[in-house]
Formats: sequence, structure tokens, C-alpha cells
Amino acid sequence: MAKHRHKRETNARRLVRRAGNRAAKYAVGAAAGATLPAVALGVAASDPETDALPVALQAADHRPLRLDPQRYDAGGEAPVSRTFDRSAGRSFQEGIDAQRATMRAVRDAHVRKWTTVDLNLWSSPSKGARHIGLLPADKRVLVTGRKVEGRVELVVDEQSRWVTAGYLSEDKPAVDTTTAVAAGLSMAPCPDGSVEYRLTPAAVYVYRSVCHAFPQITSYGGWDAHGEHVTGKALDIMTGDVTLGNAIAQFLQQHASELHLYDILWRQHIWTPVRAAEGWRLFADRGSATANHDDHVHVSVY
Repeated sequence: MAKHRHKRETNARRLVRRAGNRAAKYAVGAAAGATLPAVALGVAASDPETDALPVALQAADHRPLRLDPQRYDAGGEAPVSRTFDRSAGRSFQEGIDAQRATMRAVRDAHVRKWTTVDLNLWSSPSKGARHIGLLPADKRVLVTGRKVEGRVELVVDEQSRWVTAGYLSEDKPAVDTTTAVAAGLSMAPCPDGSVEYRLTPAAVYVYRSVCHAFPQITSYGGWDAHGEHVTGKALDIMTGDVTLGNAIAQFLQQHASELHLYDILWRQHIWTPVRAAEGWRLFADRGSATANHDDHVHVSVY
């Protein structure tokens, strides 16, 4: 009898398990049935044309721009790194192949030439390339030998950069020292030579030119361990006089090309030669007169 009861209980447990399995299967089917209509509704409600647009174009942000904290004193947002050039190929594999070819060209480059004029540096040979900076005349550069769409490839800071073809020479250009300084600028020493400590030659050129054009300015900020100043490429021209500051900013704009300027900051606005057509652009309030550049004109060079 005991053995008979044991068998009966085992059968009962099997029936319970089977019933449970059936219930689970029905639950899964019901969930799928409920999900599919919801997905269909979501697809029907979406706008294919809107969904295909980048987020930045769907909702344009008109707020004041944020300054890069790695370049300027504080505040702002770090730049976004874009190391993959999507214009390099029509497919992912073609893009990878192009990147590998670029790496080989940079690695194998061994020929050096001289720049004969100031040259714009571009991220690639394509029409949609980003403007990287300015390469001054009379500079010896490493070339890879590649030429695409009227541009030739250089190696700058161990990276691939492109310039307009036809302005590189195997021989060093002769420099006429009598015309090396542009009209209205100066390379004559200034009374306070300490300002030039750790400044690059281009930044020294800016300092000396401003110093002689505006002798009423007696205070400058040169090399410092913050923002752009740590590179030796930036100069602060200290003044709270709006009229005088405007005149200095205008003077720098007029000579932006000769001085190889990267940017000018003054009274919570920024001006850059590469976006000169946009004029002065407002940047976000950074909390103080100094941070907003209300008490000095900030200028930097390439």
C-alpha cells in the first residue's frame, strides 16, 4: 500500500508540472500578442523623415556656445573627438582601408620640404575637410608623397594633414628681412621684456606689435599654467576701458593673417579668423569679469 501511495503522488506531481509548463507557454504567447500591436502602433506613429535627421537638426540649440576648458581658463565643455573620417570611403571597410593607408603613409614619410607661403591645414583632401590650423611660411615639413584633389599630405605632430599643392619647395626660401614685419606691426623690443617669458615667436610678435601700437597698456598676461597660456601661444592685454579694448580687438582683427591668430576673446564674445563671416559670437556667462574677459582682451596664435 505504501508503495502504491508513492506512485500516485509521483503522478500527481507530474500533472502539476505539465500544467505549469502549459500555463507558461500560454503566458509567453499572450505577451507576444500584446507586444506586437504596440510595436506596430509605434512604427505607424513615427515620422520616417524626422527620424532620419541627426538629433542636432531635429532640435537646434541656440544657447551661447561653451568654451573648451582645456583651451580657456575654466568652464565650457570638452571637445568631442572624431578620429574616424567618414568621407574616406562609401563603406565601413573602405573607410578602414583608407585609415590604414594613412597610417602607413605617415609611418613611411621621410622627405622634407619647405613651405613658401602661409598654408591652411586640412584634416583630409576632401571638400568637407575640417580646417585644423595655419602652417607658416619658411617652415620645414615632412611630406608623404600622396596628392589628392589638388592637396598634398604632410605629417604634422605625427598626424596626417593636407595643404594646397604647389607651395612646397625642396630649397629653403630666401627671406627678405626688410619686409618680414608687416606694415603697422612691430618686432622691436618692448619696455617689459619679462612678458615674453616662454612665449612662442608668434605670440612675441603679437605682444610687440600691440605694445608699440598701444603704449598706454602697461599690464599683460603671458605664459601661465592654465588654459591656452600653458602653451605659450596666448596673451592677455589688460584693460577695462571698453573703447580702448574695442580698438585693440579691431587692430588684432585687421592683422589676423600676418599675426597667425587663432582667436580673440573680449567682453564675453569670441572671434576667430576661420569663422570671420559670423562676426563676434557670444559665449556662455562664466561667472566673473575676468572669466568673461571683460577686463582684458585675450588673443592666441597657432
